[in-house]
Amino acid sequence: MRLLVRQAFILSAKDMRVFVRDWPGMAFALILPLVFVFGFSLAFSGVGPDDERLRLAVATEESAAEESAGGLSRQTLDALAASPETDVREWDAGEAAAAVEDGSLDGYVLFPGDFTQRVLSGGGAEIRVMLAGGAPPETEAALRGLASAVAGRIGAISLIAQGTAELAGPAALDLAELGRLAEAPPLISFSIERVGSREAFNASNFTLPGYLTMFVFFIAAMSAEAIARERQTQTLERLLANGARRPAIIFGKMLASLYRGFLQLAVLWPAGIFAFSIDFGVSPVAVIGVSVMMVVAAAAFGVMLASLVGSVKSATSAAVFTSLTLAPLGGCWWPLFVAPEWLQTLGLFTPHGWANDAFNKLMLFGAQGADVAANLAVLALFAAAFLAVALLRFRSAPAT
Repeated sequence: MRLLVRQAFILSAKDMRVFVRDWPGMAFALILPLVFVFGFSLAFSGVGPDDERLRLAVATEESAAEESAGGLSRQTLDALAASPETDVREWDAGEAAAAVEDGSLDGYVLFPGDFTQRVLSGGGAEIRVMLAGGAPPETEAALRGLASAVAGRIGAISLIAQGTAELAGPAALDLAELGRLAEAPPLISFSIERVGSREAFNASNFTLPGYLTMFVFFIAAMSAEAIARERQTQTLERLLANGARRPAIIFGKMLASLYRGFLQLAVLWPAGIFAFSIDFGVSPVAVIGVSVMMVVAAAAFGVMLASLVGSVKSATSAAVFTSLTLAPLGGCWWPLFVAPEWLQTLGLFTPHGWANDAFNKLMLFGAQGADVAANLAVLALFAAAFLAVALLRFRSAPAT
């Protein structure tokens, strides 16, 4: 075992010395990714979440007479319309229902026809949130939040009305009297307060991890060409004749890929921090952990690819094809969470997809390390599967 490990380290050190002396290869691995990150970060610099006005659809079934008398639904609509932070569109109740039915409206808040009457009588009033079947979660949250805010304010008014009715008798209250008793005119009001400042969206937080993943796998895949060349020139056979073991050759080649991948991490992550101001999120250790496991999976992928190809030409073609196919499928060119659902599903069959999903969770959505445990486990399974194929299929002599 000790001899196997020693042979693997010697072979990997030899391959790493060759790589360091290959300046075009070094530039491809370390400089070209930064060029891509700079270009695409610049292209996506104007893309990202903005502090947009809250857009809401509201409808009331209260009669025109009640509205003209200052019904509570009318006061609510007027208060929302007066807020500079909201964009409220009042719909006719029938038109809103039809729009939700045909899918042109995601949802709306509906005040029933007896809303004001039930509140003033001290009874329970219902505020309905009407949602389309495929309504986005943010629309549902906004409408439910509005309904809850109105219900809370109306609840206080209803309690005042109920208490007053018990003291003064069953005579109905009008809104002016209720406003005087509540000592809070107008009855309905809304305000939105901004607390702190939001940092500008940084596209590099998803472009750099994506292209880092792509080029780590690309360089590892290209190592299959060097292995195929050594097989073709019978270098691997001479190693075996001189006492090198077959597993030592496999692990030595994988170790060399690991060295190259770690060198890419050591250069590209600091460049991202200082040149592109990327944010590692709340769990930088998890980002590093995902990076390391991604490099391990890529190194195993490279040796597996070398075990499946027969010639230098086929190795080069396979490396380019797999790299340029798995990169977009795995979310290296764009975040998977903005891709169609079918593409997100395909991404689950690639190690790139699991790595990029973890980076996006940690660097864009503030996830903790525990939230990417499944991603790390799947990357480890990919690495084990790739290595198992390499151990089974690796050959030292050209196929005949």
